[in-house]
Amino acid sequence: MKPCITTVPIIICAALLAACTSNDRFAGDTAPPSGSPAGVGPAGSPAGVAPPFNLAGRWTLSSTGTGACAMTFGALQDATEGTIAPAGGCPFNFFTSRKWTYSEAGMTIRDHNAQILAQLAPAGSNRFEGKTNSGQDIVLSR
Repeated sequence: MKPCITTVPIIICAALLAACTSNDRFAGDTAPPSGSPAGVGPAGSPAGVAPPFNLAGRWTLSSTGTGACAMTFGALQDATEGTIAPAGGCPFNFFTSRKWTYSEAGMTIRDHNAQILAQLAPAGSNRFEGKTNSGQDIVLSR
């Protein structure tokens, strides 16, 4: 009778663990979370669209009168988001840049706390122009 007593809890645990999985997570479902309208990403941001060109690589962030710095953008081809590794000497608080996202509204640069540092729009091949949250003009180019 002892084997039956030990197998029953194992069967119950296996059944409980099986109930914890969700097919949505493993099926590659890209539907927005419940409560989010279609076409809107996290925190009400517009859904991502592929940028007009590959953003991976080295960029220069500059602002008139404050200097410039190099930033390395990490991304796969046609990615709508990626990482940022800023070099020293970035103007304003762009030394805290860690992530970029691209949507219909343009590019957004965020810091290590996911706070928006700047919004930029495409301004030709391999160039973006925009403003910081404080209203300073900036250019991102390569």
